[in-house]
Amino acid sequence: MVEAVSSSTRNRGSSRSSSANTGHNDYGRKKCEALAGNSNLNGEDELQMAIGSDKNATKQSCKVAVIGAGAAGLVAARELQREGHEVVVYEEGEKVGGVWLYNSDVEDDPLGLDPNRCSVHSSMYASLRTNLPRELMGYLDYPFLPREGRDVRRFPRHEEVASYLQDFAEEFNLLLLVKFCTKVEYVGIYRGDGNTEADIVNDSSFKQQLLREGCEDLREDSANLETRWVVRTRERRQAVEKERDVLNFATGCEDQVTDVIFDAVVICNGHYSQPRVAWIPGLEKWPGKQMHSHNYRIAEPFRDKVELVTEDGTVHFQDGISCHVDVILHCTGYLYSFPFLDTHGIVTVENSAVGPLFEHVFPPLLAPSLSFVGLPFKATCILSKSSSLPSTKDMMADVQSFEVRLAEEGIPKHYTHNLDSCQFEYDNWLAAQCGSEPIESWRIKMYKVAQKIRKLYPDSYRDIWDDYDLLDEAQSYLLKLKTEKHWK
Repeated sequence: MVEAVSSSTRNRGSSRSSSANTGHNDYGRKKCEALAGNSNLNGEDELQMAIGSDKNATKQSCKVAVIGAGAAGLVAARELQREGHEVVVYEEGEKVGGVWLYNSDVEDDPLGLDPNRCSVHSSMYASLRTNLPRELMGYLDYPFLPREGRDVRRFPRHEEVASYLQDFAEEFNLLLLVKFCTKVEYVGIYRGDGNTEADIVNDSSFKQQLLREGCEDLREDSANLETRWVVRTRERRQAVEKERDVLNFATGCEDQVTDVIFDAVVICNGHYSQPRVAWIPGLEKWPGKQMHSHNYRIAEPFRDKVELVTEDGTVHFQDGISCHVDVILHCTGYLYSFPFLDTHGIVTVENSAVGPLFEHVFPPLLAPSLSFVGLPFKATCILSKSSSLPSTKDMMADVQSFEVRLAEEGIPKHYTHNLDSCQFEYDNWLAAQCGSEPIESWRIKMYKVAQKIRKLYPDSYRDIWDDYDLLDEAQSYLLKLKTEKHWK
């Protein structure tokens, strides 16, 4: 079935804005150098980030689907709601927290190569502790402070981060927005009146239409076409009741599949779920056990085994050294994956690069109705029309210019979304765009100290530090903020 949803306002034309640059997840170090900016703003002001603010624009309310209730999805939902939008958050799991929710289950394909495998979202292993101090991990306006009876260490275990995200969701009443146990199976372009599935766009010629209407005539407005989205979800109907914040399950209930029409979709499904496996000659003939770190949970199964390819169980390295191993554990990272998204080739994923994306957030031909958010500061004001995007032409030109610079610098495509060492410059640039204060100096210093200690003492850095002066400054600042905001 298709549920028709009418927006209070349908006009999405936007005036030309000044050139602006922000980041999705981590937009690329060379972009930062060009813009003097980069990284991780999760606070209230930062999420009001505007690209060329139009103070005279009239706000409009949209119905927005947010995919994922992890760190990015939760704060995106909060800011969208603050801007007056109607927000629905779809979460496949039973709780908020995303990648920070530990799941002892592993996939039936240890390497994660089978597209039909029974997938598990989380890559969390049982003993994981954070690699950054908690003072740097929280949302800027909601401190990640120790709580009595929980893990109070500076580098806490994963359960503490998951609890913090639950606290955040409860503090801002976000749980009411989340549809748990609901998997997004399809997101597609919709150009109908909301009454029939026949209006779902399923013709690749739509991309050419957008190119003609959005770029080739060099229009100055970025959102010149009425693009809406159909979101098809599958809800596990076994989840029938909630007791003590834990979902209980009953059998015998069929899943419910529903299509809903939205004005905009914000994708926050994370990027630590689809294993990336390096190709190594002889790998397919390996007789022993091999797996991706995505499916690692505890160390016990590997006790007394040699971990790290040839038929005899020997691994040969480029420097000529060879050794016999029992297990190959692939710690080779992850791929961006959006198996539910159908844009008819407008947005593609190639070698861990999602594009074309203006500032790693907006596909120029579909902006602002579709966005990819790891850092959710951009989608809110633009959907409200209190801010505006550059023209489609200018956004495409910006993307192409960035890609040329990457190629000239010899930076591999899979580093497209890597901000590397310029994140605080980027943070401060973003803060300036939205009229916020720059990142506190203690945060920058603490981050650099943490990096240094981690390199010097990789096995013990979580429990060894000497930045007590910075810690005192941070705790004083965060406690003051907590008191001013009246957080629990």
